[in-house]
Order: sequence, then C-alpha cells, then structure tokens
Amino acid sequence: MTNNILNRHTAPKAEAPERVIQFGEGNFLRAFVDWMIQEMNDKTAFNGSVVIVQPRERNHIETLRAQDCLYHVNLLGLKGNEQVNTCQRISSVSRALNPYTQYDAFMALAEQPEMRFVISNTTEAGIAFDNTCKLSDTPPASYPAKLTQLLYRRYSCFNGDTKKGLIILPCELIFGNGHHLKDCINQYIDLWHDDLDDAEGFRKWIACCCPICTTLVDRIVNGYPHNDEQQLWQRIGYKDAAMVQGEIFHLWVIEHDKNISIEQLDEEWPARKAGLNVVLTDNEAPYHLRKTTLLNGPHTVLSPVAFLSGINIVRDACNDELVGKFIHQVMFNELLPTLELPQDELTRFAEDVLQRFKNPYIDHQVTSIMLNSFPKFKTRDLPALKQYTKLKGELPKAIVLGLAAITTYYKGGTREDGTAITPNDDPAILELLQQLWASADCHTIAEGVLGAQDLIWKEQGNLNDIPGLTDLLASYLQQIQESGMRKTIETVLNK
Repeated sequence: MTNNILNRHTAPKAEAPERVIQFGEGNFLRAFVDWMIQEMNDKTAFNGSVVIVQPRERNHIETLRAQDCLYHVNLLGLKGNEQVNTCQRISSVSRALNPYTQYDAFMALAEQPEMRFVISNTTEAGIAFDNTCKLSDTPPASYPAKLTQLLYRRYSCFNGDTKKGLIILPCELIFGNGHHLKDCINQYIDLWHDDLDDAEGFRKWIACCCPICTTLVDRIVNGYPHNDEQQLWQRIGYKDAAMVQGEIFHLWVIEHDKNISIEQLDEEWPARKAGLNVVLTDNEAPYHLRKTTLLNGPHTVLSPVAFLSGINIVRDACNDELVGKFIHQVMFNELLPTLELPQDELTRFAEDVLQRFKNPYIDHQVTSIMLNSFPKFKTRDLPALKQYTKLKGELPKAIVLGLAAITTYYKGGTREDGTAITPNDDPAILELLQQLWASADCHTIAEGVLGAQDLIWKEQGNLNDIPGLTDLLASYLQQIQESGMRKTIETVLNK
C-alpha cells in the first residue's frame, strides 16, 4: 500500500484562472462537472478552474481541502464489449469555501473579473424560495438567496457592466430548474427591494446579462469506492480520501437562455469540442421527462424496496429474482406508459437504463440514492402515478409500494439483519414521520404522509384526494410491518 499523501506538494497541480463558482461539493458534481472541466482544460483552450462553495452549514469540504482540492475520478463500465476502467486525477478545483465561516471570501468571488459561470447541485429541495432569508444574512440559508446576494455584489462592484454577467447552469433534478431558479431570484429582489440601492436596475441586469439555462444531467455516481480503496490507492500511488467512482456514461443537456445563443454557449463552454456528450438545444423538456421518469423514477422506489429486502447494491437488486421483477414492473408497466413518446424508443431507453443499473463494475449503494427521498418521489414518481391512474383507471401498485417503502424506511430503527436505518431529509419531514409512526396506526400514517401538502407535496396538493391511494398505501404499510418487504412484493406482483 502507498504512503503518499495527495496534495499540491506531492502531485503536480495546474493553475488556471478561477472562472466557475460551484454551489455543491458532492460526489456527483465532482465526478461530472469538475471532471468535464478537467477534460475541457486538457483538450481545449477553456483554461478555467472551479471554486466550490458549500451550500449548507454542515462542513463537508475538509477532506477535499486537506488534499488541496486534488482527487481522482474512477470511471467503470462497458464500451461495446470492452471493459473500461479509467482513473483520472482532477485538478480543476482551485479551492473550496464554507460561506458560513468564510463569508467575506465567498462574497469576494463576485468581484473577480474573470468569473463567468455558476453551477449548482443542491438536491431537488435546493431551488426554493425562503421568505425568512434577509439581504443582511451572512449568509442566508437558501441557495437562491446566496446566489442573489452574490449577483448583487457583482452588479454593484462593476456598476452594472453588461459584460460582467454570469452564465448560470443549475444541475438540480427538477423540471425547468433554470426557470425555477430565475423565479426565486426575482422573488428575492422583490423581498429585498427596499434594501437594494438599485433593485430595478439589478433586475434588468439579471434579465439581460445573466443567462440562466435549464439543464438535465445524467451519470450514475456511486461515490467513494470503499471496496476498491486499497487497490485504487496502489494504482494511483496516493492515498486519496476524496476519490469518486461512477459509470462511464454521461450526458448533459443544456437549453440555452434567450440571452445566449447555442453558438455562443458552444464557444464559451467548449464541452462538445472536448468530445463530451453535451447536447445544446432549444428545448430540454423531452430529454428531462424521459430521463427523470425512466432512470430517476425507478431509482427512487427501488432503493427503499431493495434495502428493506436486505439488498444493498442496485445491481444486486436488478439481478434478484423477486426485486428484479418489481423493478421491471415499475419501469416497463407503470412508468413507461405515462410518457408521450414513441413506445419503441422508450423501450430501448428503458432497456439501456436497466443495463446501466446492472453495471458489473460499480457497486451503487441504494442508501446513497435515498437522500431526500420524499422530494425525489414528488418530482420523479408522483407525476407518473397521477398520469397512470388517469390513463388506466387504477393506481400503479408497484409505485405505491415504493412510497410505502420510503415511508417505512423513514421510521428508522434497524433492518431484519440488524443494519441501521438512517433516513436523511429535511428535519421537519423526519420529525413528521417520527410523530406519525408513534401512532402505530398505518391508516393514520398514510393519511399524514399524503396530507403533508405544505411540507412535502406543495403544489401537488393533498394526495388523500386521489381515489383509493390512502387505503392502498395504508394496506402496504400494514403488510410490510406484519409480513416483511419480500412477502409484500410477492403480494403486489401477484395482484
């Protein structure tokens, strides 16, 4: 085993101007966007580096900082019939900031003339307006409020220079993420109007000089390679505690904003020139709906069902005789029919997704998918549940079982084999579920979950109004408690 510690003193690190502000330090952005920027630096004249900004108060960047923001991305999979196993050092991240302890340094990013891009992935719950955020907060809690603060500092610093706007590329997996983010920024301008010296000038500058693009990202990233750690350290010659492992497939669809043409975006963000699978388009919607429904949708429900069945890896869930049938039922019989695209095209896409799930070289932990499961179900599975019910006149039973599995997972405790169950979501959602499970009545729990309109479902309304859903969810919750997950799956599939 190697004893070499990875940092700028032991490994070469190229210096490049800081051109990208990235809200989010997680595995996905580092294995997707920062990897892409490395590729653009290596293969084009992009010549830019990233400053990572931690979006939440809890500190997650110390491991990265200890390595001077150097780390490796290990990509695995099949290209045709050929096995691919690459291990690439990423030096595109210049530094990482915690705005809760380095607020001045965070705001100073706005004053750097060469800054040009803002990228984010703050989970599905991240792009949201919080009316408790103030302009004077250091920093405000929400990501859109932090961004609005930063943009206003830049607008003020450069006196509204039209050439100093930033191109904003949100990666959160919500439909129309760019439009939602733009709406949030305008809401903060309204909220802070009296505190801003030139609120309307700022609003116009955002509208004309800061393209906010809607995007769709796609790469399965399973995180730190615990099982391959020693082998990979030996291979790269360093101890790398920030390494990320993912699949070789990648896709980024970017819908250009009205204030930037495809040609200009292609020139400023030369990902396609670097040979990357980036699509620049006038309309991201068809790509988004297909991907979120047939890849993210199955992920969201298979993960708790698999975990409560004693399975920890996505691949193993797909290959399990019983859980595999559940996954097939969700993908091909309940989600796929809700999409208005050619069925043969959707079937091919779903089959390709299933092969990606079965990637023999990636151990994708189901627990890594279950962060913020309720917001994910809302955006990825609930629209299909409603559409299926409308089309078929009955509820999609496997999708409802997925919701029952999420609800059961949020009960906490331990699995049958003693493995700890540790849900991770908005503290208010976790508190609600604990209160509901304390009642020990599955119908009360189902009603409480489906009725959490203000906390979970928002504009989707009170889901108890969907005919039969409350009773079906309650019955599945009861079956899971009495007979276990696998027996409940058998019941659902047999029906």
